Amino acid sequence: MKVLVACEYSGVVRRAFAAKGHNAWSCDLLPPEEPKQQHPNHMQCDVSIILDNHWDLMIAHPPCTHLSVSGARHFPAKRADGRQQEAIDFFMELINAPIPKIAVENPICIMSTIYRKPDQIIQPWQFGHGETKATCLWLKGLPLLTPTNIVEGRENRIHRMPPSKDRWKERSRTYQGIADAMAQQWGLL
Repeated sequence: MKVLVACEYSGVVRRAFAAKGHNAWSCDLLPPEEPKQQHPNHMQCDVSIILDNHWDLMIAHPPCTHLSVSGARHFPAKRADGRQQEAIDFFMELINAPIPKIAVENPICIMSTIYRKPDQIIQPWQFGHGETKATCLWLKGLPLLTPTNIVEGRENRIHRMPPSKDRWKERSRTYQGIADAMAQQWGLL
């Protein structure tokens, strides 16, 4: 399959699909974490300009800064200056892209009321990581993900991360077990 992983700088999901033999590409405004020669299948650009490139599957990770309910106290300012509407429009552009199979992921956010409830809410502990991080999936043409390795733990590490310049990057990173499940289950369709 020709797979687009939108808004991914880390390469975690892209590498999981590539390992299964798919023609997988990531796209982000940021450069990839790994050196370009290590994996050249990263496009550093606005994903909107490549949505029409005949993809079979897209996994999208739009920024949640202006959508997530964890930042609800800032919503009035974000509504007033248009940041929230811009984020909503981008989310909808991704979910409505001309791609037959789409998964858009975000934390618990306002899209549940503005658009619709997510098809599924997954947790890292369902895929081999003993942590909590509720992740919503809005799906088009894809089945629900089946948990692969339910583990004990339930540590809320992501929420308790200390402030740092890269905290947002670490909080947004896809867990390897979830990426592997996506590639294994959705890559077979």
